[in-house]
Amino acid sequence: MGLVECVPNFSEGRRPEVLAPILAEIRAVAGVKLIDQSSDASHNRSVVTFVGQGAAAAEAAFRAIAKAREVIDLTKHQGEHPRIGATDVVPFVPLEGSTMEECVALAHALGARVGRELAIPVYFYESAARTPARRNLPDVRNIGFEKLREAVASDPTRVPDEGPKAALHPTAGATVIGARQFLIAFNINLASEDLALAKSIAKAIREKDGGLKGIKAMGFAIDAPKCAQVSMNVCDFRSTGLERVYSEVEKLARAAGVEILDSELVGLAPRAALPAGTAERIRLRGFDPKKQVIEELL
Repeated sequence: MGLVECVPNFSEGRRPEVLAPILAEIRAVAGVKLIDQSSDASHNRSVVTFVGQGAAAAEAAFRAIAKAREVIDLTKHQGEHPRIGATDVVPFVPLEGSTMEECVALAHALGARVGRELAIPVYFYESAARTPARRNLPDVRNIGFEKLREAVASDPTRVPDEGPKAALHPTAGATVIGARQFLIAFNINLASEDLALAKSIAKAIREKDGGLKGIKAMGFAIDAPKCAQVSMNVCDFRSTGLERVYSEVEKLARAAGVEILDSELVGLAPRAALPAGTAERIRLRGFDPKKQVIEELL
C-alpha cells in the first residue's frame, strides 16, 4: 500500500500543553511524518495532518486517539465548532500508490480497534459509511456531544458502528472515522460581527441547500479577529474552486453592505487548488506555500 494522508481533528485549540502529548504520539510512529498542525481558539479545535504508509498511519491515528482520551475532557469543552468527541473526526485520504478502497479498509480496522480497546463508540462516514444516512459528516455529529450522549441510548438511528452501543465514553465521547478525497478547510472572515449574515451566506452557498457543488458551510462568531466567519469544507475543489467560493461569498456580503476582511486555510491544500495569484485574489491571510501546499511537504 502507498502513502495515505490522515487528518484527525481534536477538540482542543487553546492549550498547547494538552495538544503536545497527542502530537508526540504521532511523531513516535516510525514511517509517519507530521506535516501540519492548525489550532483555532474560537473553535477550540486543532486539525493535524500526517502522512505515512497505511499500517503506520493507522497506528499513529490509534495512538493519538488513545492519548486524546486521556488528556481531553469533553464535559469541560466549549467552542464554536460542532463536535461529538475528544478526537472528533479521523479521515484517511489516498495519496500516491494507494486507493480509496484501501483507505476504507484502514478506517474500518481502526474503528473496530478504537471501539474494542478504548471503549469509544465509532461512527463511519464518507466512503467508509455503512449506511447512506451516515455518509455526510454533518449528519453524524449534527446534535453534538451533549445531545448525542442522551440519544445514543434510545434512538436506533444513533447506534454506533463499533464500540459500546448504548453509551458514549464519559469524557471522550465518540469518534467519527472515514475515508474521503482531499478536502480543503477554508474560512472567510467578514468585516462585520453580524452572525446572522454569516449563517445566511453559509446556507446560500452550501450544496445541500441548493448552493455550490461540494461545499459544506456554517456561520460562526469568532474572537481573533473579532468578526463573523463563513467556515467551509471545499470537498471538490476541481468542481468548485476557492476563487469561485470567495466570489460568491463576496457578492452575498456586499449585497448586505459588508466587505470581506480576509480568508484563511485551515491545514493544507494541493498545489492544483492554488494557481498563481489565487492567494492574493482571495486575500489569503498569512499564506506560505512552503508550509501549506501539501506537495511542498511530502
